[in-house]
Amino acid sequence: MIHIGKLIEEELHRQERSVSWFAKKLCCERTNVYSIFKRTSIDTALLLCISIVLQHNFFQHYLTELDRKQVN
Repeated sequence: MIHIGKLIEEELHRQERSVSWFAKKLCCERTNVYSIFKRTSIDTALLLCISIVLQHNFFQHYLTELDRKQVN
C-alpha cells in the first residue's frame, strides 16, 4: 500500500526544500503540510498541485501499484 504523505515528505527532503517553502507554494500553513505528510490518501487536485510544485509525478506511484496488482 502506498503512503503518499511519506512519499511527498521524502521528495521534499530529497530536493532539500523546507516545509515553510512548501507551505508557501501550496498557499497553506506549515501545520497543513505536516498533516499532508501523515496522509495515506490524498485528493487528486491537491496531489496534482503538489506534483507541479515539486516537479514530481506522484500519480506514477499509483500506476505502478495498479500494474503490480493486475499482474497478481
